Order: sequence, then C-alpha cells, then structure tokens
Amino acid sequence: MEDAMRKTGIVIKDEWLGHSLDLFTYPEHYQEDIESVYIPHGVIMNRVERLAHYIMDDFQESNIMVLCVLKGGYKFCADLVEFIKVLGRNSGKYLETRVEFIRLKSYQNDQSTEELHIIGSRDLSFLRGKSVLIVEAIVDTGKTMKALLKHVEAYEPKMVKVAGLLVKRSPNTDESLTDYVGFVIPNRFVVGYALDYNEYFRDLNHICVISKTGKMKYKI
Repeated sequence: MEDAMRKTGIVIKDEWLGHSLDLFTYPEHYQEDIESVYIPHGVIMNRVERLAHYIMDDFQESNIMVLCVLKGGYKFCADLVEFIKVLGRNSGKYLETRVEFIRLKSYQNDQSTEELHIIGSRDLSFLRGKSVLIVEAIVDTGKTMKALLKHVEAYEPKMVKVAGLLVKRSPNTDESLTDYVGFVIPNRFVVGYALDYNEYFRDLNHICVISKTGKMKYKI
C-alpha cells in the first residue's frame, strides 16, 4: 500500500475548484489574477516531508546527487532536501546530499511546447556512477521528463529516481516516469510555490489556479 502511495500521490478530483481566497493570505497584487487556493502551503509542506521519508527508505546508505529542474522546482527541491537532512539527523541515518541544477524550458504562456530546451551546461558527466534524484515541480505530458531521463541516463548513473510534486492527470500523461508523487491533479494550469506563468506568480506560497484576467495580463 505504501509503495503504491509513493507512485500515486494524493489524488485531487476533477471537480475540486480550490479554497476561497478569503481564507488565506497572499500578495495583494495578485488579487484579480488568481481564482482560488488550490493546494495550501501547509498541505504542500506536509506532503513534501512524507516524500522525504520515502526517499530516505529507498536510498538507504547511498549518497544522493539531487538534480533540481529550474526554475519551477527550486522551492520543492529546497524543502525536500531540508526535510531529508532533518530526518537523517533525527534518525541517525544521515544521507549526504549534493544539489546540482539544470534549467529546462518547455512552456510558453500556458501551453507545453514540443521541444525541450536545456539552458546552460548540457554536460552532466558528474552524474556517472551516482545515485540520482531528479526533482521536478510538475510533470505534464511527460515528454519533458522522458527527454531529460534519456539525457541523464546517457551519463551512466548508478540509479535514477524522479520526484514530482505535481503530476497532471490526462490521457497523454505517462505516470510511470515518477517514483515519488506529491499530488495528482486535473489538467489545470496552476501557479505558485515557484511555478510560474511567464515568470510571474513564483512568489506565491500556495499553489493557486490562475484566472483569465491573470492570463491576459501576463501573456506574452
């Protein structure tokens, strides 16, 4: 059952519209740009801590080479690594974690593009022989993750696992790509917790649903 929950995550139903904005605090300049708080920050943090437990169990005595996918994954990665460190100190099973970053671009406005663009260094030779954890904020169709996994595996790491905070539920999504899943959500465009819409909304702590007004205001 626990193994299944790692892969499945917390499933958010299609009919869930989110919490009223009146129940939470958020930057006031986004008042007309978001419709609802889809996943509150506290719930995110609790789930990330649980994922850290799963990762500690799986990696055991291996040191972890964390490959954080920027920019959307930086908050998820920072919180996940911190939980791993705290759990290690408290349990006596400390795992050494080294974090490296890779930046990908596969979205324009709210549409996923066909091509994967790796921005910055494409040389990941430091992964050879290492136990690698790829940390990604959101897995949409899976095309980006498939391309990244192929790129990473060419450097012959010891093993590769993927942690995805959000996995979108759609007919085209390959859910087998993620080993640790935070939440499975409908095919809805969400922002916050470092997820952006054309570089806006990264400063939201909660994961929110962007409004039509917000899409129009920040469209490029």
